[in-house]
Amino acid sequence: MPALVPTEHSAKVTWLGRVPHRDRKAVDGMAVEAMPLDFGGMEGEFHAGLTRPSCGRVTSQHPKGTEIANVRQISIIAAEELAIIAERIGVARLDPAWLGASICIEGIEDFSHVPPSARLQGPDGVTLVVDMQNEPCQLPAMTIVEQEGEAGKKFKAAAEGLRGVTAWVERPGTLRIGETLRLHLPGQRAWAGS
Repeated sequence: MPALVPTEHSAKVTWLGRVPHRDRKAVDGMAVEAMPLDFGGMEGEFHAGLTRPSCGRVTSQHPKGTEIANVRQISIIAAEELAIIAERIGVARLDPAWLGASICIEGIEDFSHVPPSARLQGPDGVTLVVDMQNEPCQLPAMTIVEQEGEAGKKFKAAAEGLRGVTAWVERPGTLRIGETLRLHLPGQRAWAGS
């Protein structure tokens, strides 16, 4: 059976945040200094919980609103990819809070395409399991419009393939800005099916 393989790839945590509510159609993310994580994610975070109602991303599998396991507790974006999106839409920078990100990292090339089931592990053992690539949506675009004007309308197209990944907590612990996360990859070959 293939094992998870620790790699030489690592990333520095450059930003931590949370979305405390979803009371309106834009994103009201906010920065935090530390991120204590339990099996349900970060307490007080909109996306936290062991289960969640299914959304439009999984309507081929479940009717919208069906209670399912929550593998979208954490949203991770790479600073390098955030910079590409900002350049594409013509703004100086994008605040990870505007995208509802939980974690912003730097140092792993092509981060949005790390495979599902990859792990990011912190110094205290906290371990996040990558679920899948995070698709761009209109909520961050609306927030960017509020902050930067019409450029925000370009977000969804500009962020395609660069929006980072969603993840869930495999092992609790606490993340802090400046810490290093090590990437572990599944030891299996890519699927050959069509």
